[in-house]
Amino acid sequence: MLDHVGFKVTDFARAKAFYAAALAPLGHALVMEITDAQTGGHGAHAGFGAGHPDFWIGTGRPAATGVHVAFRAKDRATVDAFHAAALAAGGRDNGAPGLRPHYHRDYYGAFVLDPDGNNVEAVCHDPA
Repeated sequence: MLDHVGFKVTDFARAKAFYAAALAPLGHALVMEITDAQTGGHGAHAGFGAGHPDFWIGTGRPAATGVHVAFRAKDRATVDAFHAAALAAGGRDNGAPGLRPHYHRDYYGAFVLDPDGNNVEAVCHDPA
């Protein structure tokens, strides 16, 4: 249903480095960058994805309440790898990898807060 999603970050270079490291275990990489000049003064943007950019960060004023974004992982080991990579890249733990049966019995997720306090998750819905 969604084609892409994006939000603003306070420190573009720091956030770009964080997401490059945190999303690598999920098979996502920096795919495209757009300059402030290219957007007509609406800020620089970086698009991450696996082939085409479906997750974007941009310069500007972040949402006051933060956002939540979840990335689908191919298996539980990938969720674990995402969590470790995100913490190593400067994220803060917001929920260690594990089952979340209150969502459904096979929901396996991990949560980190990015440098701006956004809640970033990797999730696998498959049984072990």
